[in-house]
Order: sequence, then structure tokens, then C-alpha cells
Amino acid sequence: MPNLIPLNTQLSITDLGTRLRDATFVVVDLETTGGRPTDAGITEFGAVKVQGGQVIGEFATLVNPGMPIPAFIAALTGITNSLVATAPHLAAVLPTFLEFARGSVLVAHNAPYDIGFLKGACVKLDHEWPGNHVVDTARLARITLHRDEVANCKLSTLATYFRTEISPTHRAFDDARATADVLHRLLERVGDHGVETLEDLAAFTARVSPIQRTKRHLAAGLPDAPGVYIFRDPQGAALYVGTSKNIRKRVRTYFTASETRRRMSQMITIATSVDPIVCATVLEARIRELRLIAEKQPRYNRQSKRPERQTWLKLTDEAAPRLAIVREVRDDVANGACYLGPFRSSTGAQEASEALQFALPLRTCTTKLARNPRSTTAGCALAELGKCLAPCTATVDHEAYDSLVARARLAMSGAIGPVTEALQVRMRDLADQSRFEDAARWRDRLAHFVQASVRTHRLMMLAQIEQLVAGKPTPAGGWEVHCISYGALTGAITIPNGVDPLPAINALIATADQISQPAPARVAGLTEEAQAILQWLESDGVRLVRTSEPLALPIGCGGALLAQLGQVRNEIRAQEPVDYQWLTASARGKMVTRIA
Repeated sequence: MPNLIPLNTQLSITDLGTRLRDATFVVVDLETTGGRPTDAGITEFGAVKVQGGQVIGEFATLVNPGMPIPAFIAALTGITNSLVATAPHLAAVLPTFLEFARGSVLVAHNAPYDIGFLKGACVKLDHEWPGNHVVDTARLARITLHRDEVANCKLSTLATYFRTEISPTHRAFDDARATADVLHRLLERVGDHGVETLEDLAAFTARVSPIQRTKRHLAAGLPDAPGVYIFRDPQGAALYVGTSKNIRKRVRTYFTASETRRRMSQMITIATSVDPIVCATVLEARIRELRLIAEKQPRYNRQSKRPERQTWLKLTDEAAPRLAIVREVRDDVANGACYLGPFRSSTGAQEASEALQFALPLRTCTTKLARNPRSTTAGCALAELGKCLAPCTATVDHEAYDSLVARARLAMSGAIGPVTEALQVRMRDLADQSRFEDAARWRDRLAHFVQASVRTHRLMMLAQIEQLVAGKPTPAGGWEVHCISYGALTGAITIPNGVDPLPAINALIATADQISQPAPARVAGLTEEAQAILQWLESDGVRLVRTSEPLALPIGCGGALLAQLGQVRNEIRAQEPVDYQWLTASARGKMVTRIA
């Protein structure tokens, strides 16, 4: 498919992220009286503001905590009660520090301790916590450094290892300056792992497995564009195929704490590369994903791997036609076969079959029958009960059975009135007998039949159109345009704002893939592909550019009734949060009358 997106499109700052060299860090250290953070017993602030490796600001002050300093704390830090007696109180210091740190990334060694006291101070003095992003150098060191490099990740150990200019002394300002030096050395280390932005750093320090962390480089160099990504194993086989509006951002999430799926962790362990396929639009990306999954059968994809597993309800083309649940649509429509579907499960197909069977009692036996059978005895109990015309017997009324088959074929072709009328009468009778659960079951059977009818004819509408071109405005003021043939996507472009769309659309049509007309009752591509196209065509803002055939559905195929059934279900669920089925007579009565 042609892609007219300019290759030199300028990315926004939000797409690129905040680069570490442009970020402002405030490295803070506190000395306290010990105790709980909510006590806010802070005795000293020390902070250094850095950007691009340079110090651009400093903040240091003693604080009168308003409470005695324990003797062992005074011995450790050298901060005594007499030393802080004339120092400003926390109420005067805290607002100044918050202003100093405004808009920056807070950094601390063992950050939960220092940040905990800062938050406790905000609560105690009724200040709103500004919500700065926080980096913990202790955690960053544990992730970045190997055990054979440092015995532990204490600040004094790291300062010695990195040979910082300032050694920590258990005084806030010295410790903050030492921590700033340690931060710079650690950022140099993580740069080797592809960490270049604050967003990269947040993902790198999240609680992820070592394997996820070591595979982060697989996202390097991926495009910031819609498309498909393929994780591959060492032999180049596809492990997993996915799609996203932004390939790079989506792939990066597989190496963060947000990815918790066990199978994805297994996949990442095996993966050695990620191949991107940039697409013009999100819809094109979705279609390519479906096609690749069906073709490659990647082991870690679960959905869309087996399009052949879809289920259809078929009216057969044999001498005495019957209803059958099948796995594929064959080339027998011209011989009289008729199909409804696809269904999401065989259960749904069975429910729809029972609805149609009740209204139009075709035979249910699977025996292959001759046009003129010789037997004079009915072969099943249904015939004996008068619920089957017994086409298996010599005395069958061929004209009556053929009429029944014709009505069933008509119902499956879009005129569902006889089926809905018969089932509505059945539900009223059951409701009059207070058999509400039985009535609800028939309502569900009717819903499966109506859903299949609408789904079938929406797909067939696309399957009959040789060329359909439609466009949708983009947020940037341009257009995304798709070319569709017989239910398959044959071309996609994005036209930038200010560009005359007509020449681009003509070029799209001229270069679109050529699709042969499929067999009757089929779309040219995957059924899921056609359903995705329909969903896009029905989304807000889509406009038809040209079409070789009108978009039309049979007037009686069930769209209005399907909407009523959905509304009734929603009302019942809203009234009955404990049991979604049939608890009250009021809900049951509404269920019957609304669809009648």
C-alpha cells in the first residue's frame, strides 16, 4: 500500500520525551530527628540544582524542628539542640524549598526516606505536594552496578567507588553534593542501555525483570509512527505481531513494569529483534497485523491466529435441505446453499439455529436423503409429534417442504420477519405462564439469530462493492483515505493539511492492489479485516469519496430489532446488579413487551 507520509516529518517534544541533558534535577538530602515522616522532624536541608551536568543552584539551611534532637542523632550528624536553637522553623523553610524545586526532578539517595519526610512536612503544614518525578540513586545503583563492582549501595560506598569530589559526612549539603556526583556517574552508565530521556529512566528504574531490562535495546531506533511490529527469535521466526499508533512507544512498554503478562515475559526472553512496518493509517496497521498473524502464525499471539475456526450457520443444498453448523463458506451458494455468520462461537450458531428451526421446522437429522425416498415410516420422534414434515418418507409433501426451505432461505437472506414474529409469540406465551426464564432463553436465541443476520448482510454489502474510497479528517487537519475492494483494504494514505487531496486520492486509486471478485457470500480478505473496515466506515467523520455500488442493507435484516434487544438487556442489568438474568417480574415484562 502506498504511504505518502513525509519521511522528514518533525516529531513533537512529547513524542521525543524529555532528554536527560535538558532535564533539571534537584538533588536533596535531609537530616532529621528520626521517628516517623509524619512528625516532620527535619533539622537540615541540603539541595543542589543541576542541569546538563552543571550546578545551577544551591539550597542549604538548618531548621529548628520544634522538638528535642536525640543524643545518638546529634552524635551522628553533629547537629545539636543548641545549633538549631536560632535556626528558622520548618514553616518558613518549606515554602522556599518547594519553590526552589518547582518543575524539577527530585533526586535523593534512599528516596523513600527523604521524600517521605518532605511529604509529611507538606501534610503537617497544609501545603500541597507538587508531585515532582522522583529518582532514587540507591535503586538506580542497585540496577546499574554489578555486585563485583561494589559491596553495597550506601552513599559512602558509591562516593568512594566513583571518586566524587565531595565525600558524604552525614550533613545535608555535603551529602546532597556527593549524591549529585553519584547521579551523574550513574546516568553515564545507563546511557549504555539506551536510556536517553526521563521516560527511559522511569522505565529503566521500574520494577522489571532483569531480562526485560537487558532487552530494552530492542526498542532503540523504532519509528514514532503508526504501524505493525514483529518480535522475532534468533532464527528470524515471528514470535509476536502487534500494532500501535506509535510503534516505538508501544514496544518500549514491553520492557517496563506495566507489562505483567507471563507469556509476554517468556516471549521477551526469546526475542532478539523487533521489525517495524510503518503504515499510513491506524486502520492499515490493524489490517496488516491481521494478515501477518494469519500468515505467520506467531506462537505468542492468541487472537486472530485461526480465522478458519469461525462458525457459520448453513442451509444445505441437498435434496431435503437442513440447517448445519459449518467451519467455512463453500462455493455452493449458486446451488441453493445459504449462510449466516460468522459466529464468535459454535454455541451462538446453535442458538441461532434453534431460533430459525422453531419458526421454520426444517428437518434436524443429518442423514443424506434421496429426493424421492421409499420408506413409508418416519425416522424420528419429531415427525411422529407433527413437528417435522418428514422428508425422509415416501409420503412427504414435497411442495410443502420446498416452501418451508424457500422461507428459510428468504429469512437468511434478510427478511427475518417470520422468525421474529414466531419467537415473539412464543415469548409472550411463556411470559403469560410466568415462565420468565424460558422466555429469556428464547430471547437470547432470537438475539443470536438477529446479530448473525445483521453481521452477515453488513459483510455482504462490502463483498459486493468493487471499489469504495472513503476519507476521515485527521487531528492535524489532513485526511486519512482508504481504498477498499470486495471487503479488503487495497490502499491507504494520509494527506497532510493544506495539500490538495484529489491528486493524492487519484494516485491511491491508480496504485491500489487489484483484487479478484470473491465467490458469492464471501469477502475477498479475512472476515476480521472486513469487520475492522466496517467499524472504521461507521466511525465519526468518515465521508465517502466514491463507490461503485451503493452501501445498502436489506430493510428487514434486523438492525432495528437488534438495537431494541441491546437496550432491553442494558435496562435489565441496570435494575438487577446482583443477577443479570431474570429476577423480577417487572424486568421480565419489560423484556417481552419492548421487543414485541
